[in-house]
Parts: sequence; structure tokens; C-alpha cells
Amino acid sequence: MRIGVRQPQVRALLTRLLKAGLIAVDPACAVRRNVKRAGTIIQVGPYRYDLRDYARVIAVGAGKASAHMGAALENLLGSRLGSGLVVVKYGHVTQTRTIEVLEAGHPLPDRAGQKGATRVIRLVRSLDPNDLLFVLLSGGASGLLPAPAPGLTLADKQKTTQLLLRSGATIQEINTVRKHLSAIKGGRLAAATPARVVSLILSDVIGNDLGTIGSGPTAPDQTTYADACKILRRYRLWADVPVRVRTHLAGGLRGIEEETPKPGSPLFRRVQNQIIGNNGAAVDAVAQAARQSGFRTLVLSTSLIGEAKEAAKVFAAIAREIITFGRPVRRPACVIAGGELTVAVQGSGRGGRAQEFALAAALEIAGLPKVWIAAFATDGTDGPTDAGGAVVDGQTVARAQRVGLIPHELLTENNAYPFFRKVGSHIITGPTGTNVNDLYLLIAP
Repeated sequence: MRIGVRQPQVRALLTRLLKAGLIAVDPACAVRRNVKRAGTIIQVGPYRYDLRDYARVIAVGAGKASAHMGAALENLLGSRLGSGLVVVKYGHVTQTRTIEVLEAGHPLPDRAGQKGATRVIRLVRSLDPNDLLFVLLSGGASGLLPAPAPGLTLADKQKTTQLLLRSGATIQEINTVRKHLSAIKGGRLAAATPARVVSLILSDVIGNDLGTIGSGPTAPDQTTYADACKILRRYRLWADVPVRVRTHLAGGLRGIEEETPKPGSPLFRRVQNQIIGNNGAAVDAVAQAARQSGFRTLVLSTSLIGEAKEAAKVFAAIAREIITFGRPVRRPACVIAGGELTVAVQGSGRGGRAQEFALAAALEIAGLPKVWIAAFATDGTDGPTDAGGAVVDGQTVARAQRVGLIPHELLTENNAYPFFRKVGSHIITGPTGTNVNDLYLLIAP
């Protein structure tokens, strides 16, 4: 882990805190905590499965952590796991024995992901009612399993996804649209097989909404075609999405296209969806590590949402309050939040929501003494960059100006990545193997 902080003590502290958060949501550990084996009995949460009752046991999945989850499941099931296939983001692989690992594009879906999704559907459709299917899901699964509904193309989904990602729409809104353009999302994967289904889910969604995590391929869907249409109109995207997308959604409104499986559908009687880890676990671990390091600690929220630039103003205001009045927590202070912010992209720059938050925070705390604000995407890849996030202090803006950067212009252009590359304030970890939203920290020693 490389953290761009000049002060060795602060760098060591941030390294310790972020590592604690990542260890707490390690996907292999999460699988082992939630899946136990005693002889032929597999217990997942409160449910027990006797492996002798099933002819075949296979595993499929997608997400940035799904390969690590698969490796842990292999160790538990041993020779009883017949085969498997998971799709991960490029670079997020790990060694597996039985489960095949494919790499694909994220956040924009690509041809490799479509091929992987086709193979997953074919595999689950080959199963019988006396088979057991494990589905391994983590953040990124929506983009990594593109299976366009009949009449749609991959290009249609790519264009629609790109527009939604740049619009500032929430992940819930984005996935509502995705579910109604897909042959696999919104419970359709569970509907595609008669097998018993056990989904192990590492949540990257605030509130752990099963229908939103990975667009809920094994969960009932409470959203509708009407909701999807309203979202595209709300963000003024209806006229911009491909014609085939509009035609498909309009067909859904008229009942021509089949709706996603809803709550109460009998098919979900044979499906168990088990959350095995989330952002709250990471935040709790960071808070504990901060307390052990001698800091007064305040967990602000594990449900931080909204525009990244606006959330940064809140953190900056808390920093000023701590420095001036010693509240809401006195120095040495550590304020922590988790969540998933959004960026309404107006410029043509490069960055991610964590880096955008950090750049906005740098402008807000310019000149403040002895305070640092950091933002970190727990998967280690913030947006379409190789950085996990960034850390700023009261002198970041001054340092940037000395090397010819104009911070507020770069923020307007949504161009945080080159800003932090030049001032040397990135947090670099590489792919972490997990994904449970973002971590936001304020440190005032």
C-alpha cells in the first residue's frame, strides 16, 4: 500500500487504518465465517444442506471479489464441487482449482463479460432440481455479467450504462434500468434454473438491498419497467439511449416484455440469499484500529450518499469545527464514514468518486493546520483508474498551485486523477480482492 503523505506518522496511521478495514472484509474470511462444513452437512447462515441430497454441486458468480470467494468455497467443498465459473474485473484474479476465472470489463461491460454471462446461463440451465448451485456475488457483478435481453445488443447496454454512470444517478437507479434490459439480472438467473440456489453476497450497496447488489440476479425485484423509464426521463436520458432500449422498455410498459420475478414468487422458496460482509464491517474495524492508536473516534455514517463534492464540504466543516471548538470530537480525532457517493460528470477528465471527494475537500480545508482527509475505494480501483483514492491536507492546494495546477478548474472538469498524480497524494494498493463501497476518513492528531 502506497499513501501519498509526507508526514511518516500520518502515513503509518492511514496505512494501519485502511489495512484493518480491508482485513475485516476479506472475501475468503467472509465465506469461512458464514459457511461451515461438518461431514456432509453444509451450513450457510441458519440453513443446512446435506451434500448427499444433491447429484451435482457447482458454483457460478461475478464481481471483483468472486474469485477469492470461489477459492474459499473450493476449500470447503473439496471434491464435492463439480465445476464452476466466475467473472472478475481485469486484474482481480486469484488461483483456483475447480472454478474457472474469466476476466472482463468494468464498469462498462465488454464482449468478454457477455461471453462469460452466456456461459453462466448455459451452465445453470443444465442443472436439475436435485442439484445445488452456489452463486458468488460481489460489487461489480452488474457490469461483469452483461446478458442483453432479446432484441438488445451489447452496444445498447454499453451506451446506456455509460450515460447512467455519468448522470449522477444512484446505484439503485442505475441497476433498476439494468435489470429491465437483462436476461440475467433482477432474479432472472434464479428463474433460469430448477436447482436449489445458495447465493453468498459481499455487499457493496448501502442497506444491503438484495435487489441492488449485482442487480440482484437471484433476488426478487421490486422495481418495474415503469420505474426504469422514469429514471431515464428524470436524468434526461430517454432521448439519448439507443432506440432499441426505448423500444424494449416501452414494450415492458405495455406488457409485451415479461417483468422480472417479484417478491412472493414461488421460485424464491428454493433460493437462499446470504449477506456475508458489508461496508459496516470495514468501518467498525477502522474505528477500532483508530481507538487502539489513541484517537477519539466518531463514526459519522455507513450510509453516506449524494454528490461527492457536497459530501466533501460536510467533512471540511467538521474539520473546522474540531480545530476551532473541539467538537463533535476533540483532538486527537478520527472521523470515519462509509458509503457510495456519486459524481454528475460535466467535464471530460479522469478520476473516480473518491478522488473527486478528496479534491473537493482539499479546496475546502486549504490553510487548515494539522488535518488530513482521505477517501478510498475498497476494491483498490477508484473509477477507471489505477488509484484507490487520495489523501489531502491543508497544504495540498498550495502545493498544487506551486507546480502550476489550478485545483478548482480540475474539479470542474472532473479531472482529479492527474491532479493527485502530479501532487503525489494518491492511495495506491492495486486490486484488493474485496469491494464494500468506499471509506472516508478525517484525521486531526
